[in-house]
Amino acid sequence: MTYAFCYHFQLEDPLIQLKEDYKWIDVFDFHWRLGIDGLSLGSILLTGFITTLATLAAWPITRNSRLFYFLVLTMYSGQIILFSSRDLLLFFIMWELELIPVYLLLSMCGGGRLYSATKFILYTAGGSIFFLIGVLGMGLYGSNEPGLDLERLINQSYPATLEILLYFGFHIAYAIKLPIIPLHTWLRDTHGEAHYSTCMLLAGILLKMGAYGLIRINMELLPHAHYLFSPWLVIIGAIQIIYAASTSLGQRNFKKRIAYSSVSHMGFIIIGIGSITNIGLNGAIL
Repeated sequence: MTYAFCYHFQLEDPLIQLKEDYKWIDVFDFHWRLGIDGLSLGSILLTGFITTLATLAAWPITRNSRLFYFLVLTMYSGQIILFSSRDLLLFFIMWELELIPVYLLLSMCGGGRLYSATKFILYTAGGSIFFLIGVLGMGLYGSNEPGLDLERLINQSYPATLEILLYFGFHIAYAIKLPIIPLHTWLRDTHGEAHYSTCMLLAGILLKMGAYGLIRINMELLPHAHYLFSPWLVIIGAIQIIYAASTSLGQRNFKKRIAYSSVSHMGFIIIGIGSITNIGLNGAIL
């Protein structure tokens, strides 16, 4: 269904396509806004591909099979909406919606998985507090009527100090989701305890949500702060590549080794985003 939907996307058109815009909260004039561009198209196709592979890898599920497939499809739906969201509030809601199915998928079998699932929820929920503060700051600044339309926010300017604070708040949430060292320990534990299909969803899609948010929100909406932080992103990415790759070699648990290799790979994406060049950004997206 995802591939059929994206078939109607015109690659030569640089504008937002396949738009939807419905008013859904009258009090604050918030809208259900969806649209796809070149950046979101790749993430949507990747989500459909990885979810299909993870579903096949999980077959046959002998315990709570209906719950498992329901959680996978809920996670998939939230990710598709997040990658196509054109409203910052909708983006945040889908960002948080991911916590529920992932937590339940991780804790389905009990034992050590409950510990890793709880650690995941505490890390990501803590980062979401900073995300919510950033969303409210953007929506309420400079306007009597709050609005979180990305088309409007991209033309909004902020005082230098406020823009840096907003950037840093969003970045904390992304640093946990990517993850960026030293906020990566939840991924090691969840990979070590989770089912192989859940590991595929975590490494293949969930981590990419952090990179997508870093480009879509921080880079597009807060360009001046991104310019200031970009050298640090390159340094952090380089350290992450070396540290995670070296640590993965010492892991006896194969799934933990995959977790550290994923952290190392995300370092390349962080460097590409921090490079502020077309080649670097295209490499990060690919």
